[in-house]
Amino acid sequence: MGAVASQDKQATLKGSEPSVAPLMRLVEPGMARVNALILEMAGSHAKMIPDIARHLIDSGGKRLRPMLTLACAEACGYSGENHVKLAAAVEFMHTATLLHDDVVDESELRRGKPSARMLWGNQASVLVGDYLLGQAFQTMVQVGSLDALAVLSKAASVIAEGEVLQLVAAKNLATGEEQYLKVINAKTAALFSAATEVGPIIAQSTADMRRAMAEYGTQLGLAFQLVDDALDYGGSSMTLGKKVGDDFREGKVTLPIVLAARAGTTEDRTFWSRTIEHGEINDGDLERAIDILRKQGAIAATVERARSYGDKAIAALAALPAGAHRDALEEVVLYCISRVS
Repeated sequence: MGAVASQDKQATLKGSEPSVAPLMRLVEPGMARVNALILEMAGSHAKMIPDIARHLIDSGGKRLRPMLTLACAEACGYSGENHVKLAAAVEFMHTATLLHDDVVDESELRRGKPSARMLWGNQASVLVGDYLLGQAFQTMVQVGSLDALAVLSKAASVIAEGEVLQLVAAKNLATGEEQYLKVINAKTAALFSAATEVGPIIAQSTADMRRAMAEYGTQLGLAFQLVDDALDYGGSSMTLGKKVGDDFREGKVTLPIVLAARAGTTEDRTFWSRTIEHGEINDGDLERAIDILRKQGAIAATVERARSYGDKAIAALAALPAGAHRDALEEVVLYCISRVS
């Protein structure tokens, strides 16, 4: 299935923009239980823990990953309660990584609001992130599925490895496309993949279904991250959930920069070396960076790659029976791409 196929599919979605609303409606009963469990899991005698957890929980995120866990389990015929516990664990894993990421990246905003580190400090953010990760694993153990525990624990390890890989690649213009894709496969796609694979695991689906849902999550995660990369140079703070240009200011070598550094003129490479490698950013440099990326087609190329991964995600859903859940999971992919369209 090519990029044209996904665009044609998008055009047939009832004449409207793709949305996560169908998915939200399908999993609404389960998400109500997930939200209640999250509040319970965030409880602690140390008041700072629930305060920081609630700050992130209430910050407006769509909670896409736990919704995917619920939907993939239900699409495979599951009707118990363990998918709720796994979905809450997935969200806590994600929340923990956000707390740690903001410290590493020195981020001031998270989803358009002051990041936890700006309100409580770096030490508190790291320690509360560790606590939430521990709570996530306790909840996984309660489910009693060694397969689900193996998938999610491996994802936690891979995500941490991805953070280290990103740290190595930061400010390094020699980073190639293959190396960068390894970073986002670990840092972003791994949790999407785990979130979607544990659904068929607890539904006791076939190995083929597990592989298909893991593939869906991986490809969706890659598409999601590449769209974020493009939005950092062509979106809005409201859409992105952080300041536009944060990647540029932090010296992150994302795919648009990888493509531009490879194809640019000597003057362009000097500019990237000064701003990305040496962190010498002057007034107007972000605007110049965006202009270079657009002229070289680096933003458009990044979006095109995201569409390609989105097509692969949709293709993986062919393993599911036709119905509302498969349709909603397809529309999530299209929504992800549409954020930058």
